[in-house]
Amino acid sequence: MSETLTLHVLAPSHPSRAARRALELKGLEFELVELAPGPHVETMKELYGEENPTVPGLLVGDQPVHGSSAIYERLDELQPDPPLYPEVNADAVRAADRWGNEQLQPLGRSLGWGSLHFRPEMLGVLSGGEPLDPAGTDHAMRFIHGAWRYHHITCERIGADLAGLPEKLDHVDQLIADGVIGGENPNAADLQIGSTVRLLLTISDLTDLIEGRPAARLATDLFPEWGPTMEARTFPRAWIPAAVPS
Repeated sequence: MSETLTLHVLAPSHPSRAARRALELKGLEFELVELAPGPHVETMKELYGEENPTVPGLLVGDQPVHGSSAIYERLDELQPDPPLYPEVNADAVRAADRWGNEQLQPLGRSLGWGSLHFRPEMLGVLSGGEPLDPAGTDHAMRFIHGAWRYHHITCERIGADLAGLPEKLDHVDQLIADGVIGGENPNAADLQIGSTVRLLLTISDLTDLIEGRPAARLATDLFPEWGPTMEARTFPRAWIPAAVPS
């Protein structure tokens, strides 16, 4: 393949990690560009269009491809094997990919940033260091509040997302049981769904709810290395589904 591939990501972004894993599964050489949170919005708009401020984005030569699902489709065109949308069940995989993108993926943002609202000093841990001191926590709180505004996060939304998480995890487990995801060769829906579940596993309030499920095995098999975890309890206990032991 003569065209160069450049993937633009944010390091903590679960869709970015999914897109990167897709390129690795294809065995394609690519340049990885990690953008700075905040300023990344203008960079993405400049490269991928005003309507596309989010990561990930892939440049195929000078052709922009924005968003994880669009990237998966383009990669299948560039390198058909192994397919991310296998012919044998392509429609089911696309439907699961779409569900993962529209229904599950936003929980990674709302619950990830949501947990930090209640323990802002832990932003230092997730950045690879120690819990922040008071001055650093003040800065973290401003950054986290900005993320809440940008992603339209509210406590009401967090409460609803926590309450609905068990049902979504049941759906992931059913997709595995039906053979749509979780097969020998990862497909687009595996990546889309597995990356979100893997991120949620880093929040200690949620591990009891997720661990032991087929969904957890899918996520950790695809993404064995993820980075720091949110070990501290974060969400108000009453908001967490009753299935999680106190």
